[in-house]
Amino acid sequence: MDETGRMTLAELNSSSEEAFRAALEGIWEHSPWVVQAVVADRPFASLDALIERMGLAVNQADEARQLDLLRAHPDLAGKLALANGLTPDSAREQASAGLDRLTPNELLAFQEWNERYRRRTGFPFIICVREHTKSSIRAALRARLLRSPFDERRAAITEVGKIAGYRLRDRIAE
Repeated sequence: MDETGRMTLAELNSSSEEAFRAALEGIWEHSPWVVQAVVADRPFASLDALIERMGLAVNQADEARQLDLLRAHPDLAGKLALANGLTPDSAREQASAGLDRLTPNELLAFQEWNERYRRRTGFPFIICVREHTKSSIRAALRARLLRSPFDERRAAITEVGKIAGYRLRDRIAE
């Protein structure tokens, strides 16, 4: 463990398969198959190498599995958030962008745009909220609605990778 209590990369690399999976649980929102796909590839030289390898596993997965990964993510400012049903990671991330403090009009607008997006693509709008504000998220959502579902799947996969990278760095020290 480092001085903040996080597991180190060296500890992660030398841990049992079970401990490796447990340490990375939830990094890929309700999709443990991503971590399972890389457990045998240890040791990783860096956190960047680990996140790159997990991203490769996602990109090499078939479309159905990718869509399952995307659909495992909650809507931004959606019903799960309102019911306090988000994972701790998702709750912190949405709060960091102020999505837990929307006005009633903002909340209604987010819900309407989320629904339009989901109807168009078949999965929730996904963006790495740690890199945004509620206004930049709203602007990105509107802009991304204009893209094809295929392009949006690629964009959402990229965003999921960013989210996983932040979550990995929250848990594991280099």
